[in-house]
Amino acid sequence: MHLRDLTQFLNELSENNNRPWFIMNKPRYDILREEFLAVVTGLIAELGKFDPAVKFCNPKKALFRINRDVRFAHDKRPYKTRFSAAIAPNDMRRPSMAAGPTFYLQIEGSGKLLFGAGEYMPPAGRLRAIREHMLNDAPGLGKVLKNRRLRQTFGTFQDEGKLMRPPKGFPADAEHIELIKLKSFFVWTEVALDLNAPELLLPTLAAGLKDALPLVTWLRGAKEQQEPEE
Repeated sequence: MHLRDLTQFLNELSENNNRPWFIMNKPRYDILREEFLAVVTGLIAELGKFDPAVKFCNPKKALFRINRDVRFAHDKRPYKTRFSAAIAPNDMRRPSMAAGPTFYLQIEGSGKLLFGAGEYMPPAGRLRAIREHMLNDAPGLGKVLKNRRLRQTFGTFQDEGKLMRPPKGFPADAEHIELIKLKSFFVWTEVALDLNAPELLLPTLAAGLKDALPLVTWLRGAKEQQEPEE
C-alpha cells in the first residue's frame, strides 16, 4: 500500500475535516481504501495460518467506516482521521460491534501503526462473563499473563476506567482481582511506519498479532450465561 500517500491524505483530512473537502478528495480516498482492504485481506490469510477461527472473516466487514457518528457527540467533525480494522470470526456480529475478542489495527496520519487484540469496553453481559472466567480459570489466565512473547510485544492490559473496588459479587481476595476490576481486556502497541518500505507492513502485523493469540484464545473461553426460556 502507498503508506506515504495514506498518511498525507489523513493529515490533510485532519486539517480539512469537512464534507466539501472530502467530496473533492473522494477519488484519493477510494484508492487508499482499496489498498487498505487488500492489506486486511492479506492479513486475514496470514492470521488464518495460526488461528483458523478468523480464516474466513469477511475483509469488508472488518473495516471501520471513516464517517463518524456525531449525533450525540460534542465533536461534530464528520470524519475519522485514521484507517482501522477489527478481525474476528465470521459467526460474530460485525467486529466493530462484536461481543468477543478481535485483532485490531490502525494507521494514523502521524505515521504510527497501532495494533493489538482483545476486548475493549465490552457490553455488560460480556464484561461479567470475562470476569467470571477469570475466577473460574485463574490458572489459565495466569499462564497467558506469563507468556513471554505476549509480554514483550504488548506489555499489560489497558486500565482505562478501572474500578476502585471489586465489582459486585466478586471476592476481594480473588487471585486476579486487580484484573477483574478492569473494564477492558485489550493489549496494544505502537510502532513507527516505515514509509519507504510498505512491504514490511503485513509481516509486521502478522508477527505482532500472532503474539496476542494466547489472550484471544483464552477470551474465547468466556461464555455468557444464556437466559432460561420461559
